[in-house]
Amino acid sequence: MDAFLQIKDVSKRFGGFTALTGVSLDIAQGERFGLIGPNGSGKTTLINCISGMLRNESGSIVFDGEDISRLPAYLRTRRGVARTFQVPRPFASMSVIENLLVPLQYVAHAKESEALDILGRIGLANKAETPTNQLSQVELRKLELARAVAARPRLLISDEAMAGLSGSEVDEVLKILFDLNAAGITVIMIEHIMQAVMRFSQRVVCLDAGRIICEGTPAQIIENSDVQRAYLGA
Repeated sequence: MDAFLQIKDVSKRFGGFTALTGVSLDIAQGERFGLIGPNGSGKTTLINCISGMLRNESGSIVFDGEDISRLPAYLRTRRGVARTFQVPRPFASMSVIENLLVPLQYVAHAKESEALDILGRIGLANKAETPTNQLSQVELRKLELARAVAARPRLLISDEAMAGLSGSEVDEVLKILFDLNAAGITVIMIEHIMQAVMRFSQRVVCLDAGRIICEGTPAQIIENSDVQRAYLGA
């Protein structure tokens, strides 16, 4: 069976700097997939190439059998690829539900009832009319996830959705991601909180200096000497 997402020999350069070198990996439909690596390893560059914010110089990105390597970001979103961002930037002048109605109306001209349903699933139903400048950090992270879910994704890329959160708040976000995956959404998690990645992921890839240095189960990744060296040094 073909992979749901196939990344084939993808490379990306910024001037004289090579951020990705021949990255290839397959992700199955419905998989919980973790992407880790030290700062500067190429994680953000890779997900920017997948989501369409950047164009890869070589290689291909195939989603559900279609080569999307040259599609603009908005067309990838319409095909079912959605992502969150490390720094939530909601529309400050709008309420929570108004923030959600923007992507909903863009994707499918949906009604307020669907927005309320998503907020219920994400745990923000009681904040629907709250201005976004009154939200806590964890609520902002949940809103970022809700806006991605509003795009009706089949593949969700969660980029540092737990950064800066307490242990109990991390558990809240993890539950949301588990629930979304159980509803049929394939999830790629990029996260520096290693315990969260290992709890969530069925399979993990570690990048270092733009190359894949290890791929395996969470247990295999933790014990891998190349991964330990990438994070801790020789």
